Amino acid sequence: MIPSWSTRIPPLLLTSFLAILFLQSGLDKVIGYAGNRAYLNDYFAKSPLRATVPWMFPLLTLLEVTSGGLAAAGAGLIALGGSTWLGWCASALSGATLLALFFGQRMAKDYAGAAGLVPYFLTALIGTMFLHPPF
Repeated sequence: MIPSWSTRIPPLLLTSFLAILFLQSGLDKVIGYAGNRAYLNDYFAKSPLRATVPWMFPLLTLLEVTSGGLAAAGAGLIALGGSTWLGWCASALSGATLLALFFGQRMAKDYAGAAGLVPYFLTALIGTMFLHPPF
């Protein structure tokens, strides 16, 4: 017989992965705000999104930090009590965040960078499919 705690391992790994992914990326943007903002100004200079960088960058940073924070809290809930509802919310928000990143990379014609996001998006999608939704 498999112990009941073993069923927590897959959602714990998934939410931990998303927490690491987004907290590192979001906090990197917060800590190195000026440098990251300058990079994005150059990155989108020849794209239709060039005028959106001033408001897009803080919004993306907020999305990433929120996704990572929810995923970390979700991992904590799973580890402590097995509840996956916050992990599901984190997975759904992570998917939306990745879609925003994917859209930006496609608009900047960084097709290789956009393709690199696909495994992350699939991870978030798996989370929304297999973690129990809050309803």
